[in-house]
Amino acid sequence: MTKKTISLVLGSGGARGIVHIGIIKWLEEHNYEIQSISGCSMGALVGGFYAAGKLDAYVEWLETIDILDMLKLLDFKGSGGFVSGEKLMQKLHSLVGDAKIEDLDIKFTAVATDIDAQKEVWINNGSLLDAIRASISLPLFFTPFKYQGKRLVDGGVLNPVPIAPTFHDSTELTISVNLGGESIGKSPLQEDKPQNSIQKIINKISIPDSFTEGGMYSVANKSFEAMQSSIAKMKLAAYPSDIELDIPINLCGTFEFNKAKELIEYGYNFCQQSVELKEYHGKSI
Repeated sequence: MTKKTISLVLGSGGARGIVHIGIIKWLEEHNYEIQSISGCSMGALVGGFYAAGKLDAYVEWLETIDILDMLKLLDFKGSGGFVSGEKLMQKLHSLVGDAKIEDLDIKFTAVATDIDAQKEVWINNGSLLDAIRASISLPLFFTPFKYQGKRLVDGGVLNPVPIAPTFHDSTELTISVNLGGESIGKSPLQEDKPQNSIQKIINKISIPDSFTEGGMYSVANKSFEAMQSSIAKMKLAAYPSDIELDIPINLCGTFEFNKAKELIEYGYNFCQQSVELKEYHGKSI
């Protein structure tokens, strides 16, 4: 059976972006060939690692870290944001090296936002890690990334599901993943059991008050996510993809990267239950 060539658009949404990994895994196993990727924020990170052939290494690391490991990567010394991102990027460099976008086997575009010019910036050449760092610059959390004289922040500020970079692709299908879909009553990843006393102490002494539920950053982040979701709906209505996968916005918290295994599994099962994907999988294009 001939593989169906696709352009894959991976949206922004913090830890929810880990579902992209499960989606990619399902597509690979079901006769889809990813020839082009456009992503922003976590979509750029996951898509970039996949295009570089290093997604397995990223997943292996991601599935082993816990809350303390994540906290060690947060250097709260940023300017224009709580975190500089230096420690995180050092870790990502150890996984992917000095990859250049133009050398990748898969066409790749990371989308960021020029905060001063208020414009999208498409990065499709040069350092892969620079492109990822620019695209994941969540406002207030990460320091804006300086790139070619511009101050860049998260691409999701202006375009949470960046389809436009795929418009001229010669692939057979465009599949978009929107991480700001309609809320569900209760997330299947929500824990029923309360945190143990040790976990509560760790959270209390390790995370600044502004990051706790109801804190300054928590409120700002929820507001940002609400705006992203609204922008995504308008963008997708104006420029629909062939297949749109909408992940519930309340699936998990922005920083719940410790739920990696569950999120990857969710992404895979989500595809397994998608009527559209099954229809395309079962017919020639």
